Amino acid sequence: MLRLLVVTAHPDDEAGGFGGSLVLYRRRGVETHVICLTPGQAARNRGPAHSDDELAAMRRREFARACKILEVSRGEVLDFPDAKLDRTNFYSMTEQVTERVRQFKPHVMLTFGPEGAITAHVDHSMASLVGTMAFHWAARTNRFTEQIDAVLQPWQTQKLYYSTWPGFLSDGQPVSLPPWTASIEIGELFDLKLAAFKAHTTQNPLYERFSKNICRFGTRELFHLAATSKPREIAMETDLFAGVIED
Repeated sequence: MLRLLVVTAHPDDEAGGFGGSLVLYRRRGVETHVICLTPGQAARNRGPAHSDDELAAMRRREFARACKILEVSRGEVLDFPDAKLDRTNFYSMTEQVTERVRQFKPHVMLTFGPEGAITAHVDHSMASLVGTMAFHWAARTNRFTEQIDAVLQPWQTQKLYYSTWPGFLSDGQPVSLPPWTASIEIGELFDLKLAAFKAHTTQNPLYERFSKNICRFGTRELFHLAATSKPREIAMETDLFAGVIED
């Protein structure tokens, strides 16, 4: 079975940037996995939560509901601190994600670009850097050698993509987005993408702004091919698994 891994920063990122592709490829028989680095406990929109711990627990449940809508095979929320990933031990974050890459053995990985996606959020930037290094280091025998044993071996993911967009937020920070090299048409699955975002009920004050902006960009999800396991000439793609060899 082909396998797809998405690395994000917060609960709701999986819907906003990757939701259509997650459900599209799951319905094509691809096993899908989402790793979220934080439980989103520093969010400004807090619902009925009275503490960071309460909010984290709520957002974990919302993440699980959204993953169910998107038919994700497995979703996991790690325990790194929301809004502080730029001040968190980079080695530790990369170690945990690398271990999961070696366990899950994805053929394709998706994450944000280092610019922080359309919102230029610093946590998105850090998720990009962590995901990128896990893509590279998971394949090497001299990285996190204590993980390697009879069961867990180095794994070479074949393609790494960064999510990107065809426009900007009118009220957003300056951002230089990567050019897209893959355009994935999600069609009627767009409604599931919106439903998955709305499943994050503590964040519903953001829903109108999110849906308004996402509808401007149509029923495509766009990605930039950032790395491949074999050298190749860049080409426009309509399938993230184009050229991938199942093993």
